[in-house]
Amino acid sequence: MELVVESDIYVPSIDETGNYVDKVPSFAIAKHGIRCPCGSRKDKVYKNANMFSAHVKTKCHQTWLLNVNTNRANYYLENESLKTTVQNQRIIIAKMEKDLQNKSMTIDYLTGQITQQNKPNVVSDLLNFDWFIELL
Repeated sequence: MELVVESDIYVPSIDETGNYVDKVPSFAIAKHGIRCPCGSRKDKVYKNANMFSAHVKTKCHQTWLLNVNTNRANYYLENESLKTTVQNQRIIIAKMEKDLQNKSMTIDYLTGQITQQNKPNVVSDLLNFDWFIELL
């Protein structure tokens, strides 16, 4: 069985004025290549700095970077909204896990009750106690 390894996703750097700028990352760290979220080539993995450097000069990538810089405020609002969503989902998952645990305990208890009733040496109906004595 092989270990499946994903390539890293490129994130532009931020300059001193707060704008996103391209900086070719070290491929010594990204040993499995880098994928760019600009959308020019969806499944393309860049394996070395030369290939990625050529990519960041393309019109599609430059347009994407300009769009990222233009929509910085929107990304911040979206990030805050996603944080709220994640927190709400954590609460929902915790409640569901608690419900699941309670239901699992109920199933275990009821299974135990059924198992006890089906044992041949256990009298579950005292009215038929005479029948049980005759078996012995």
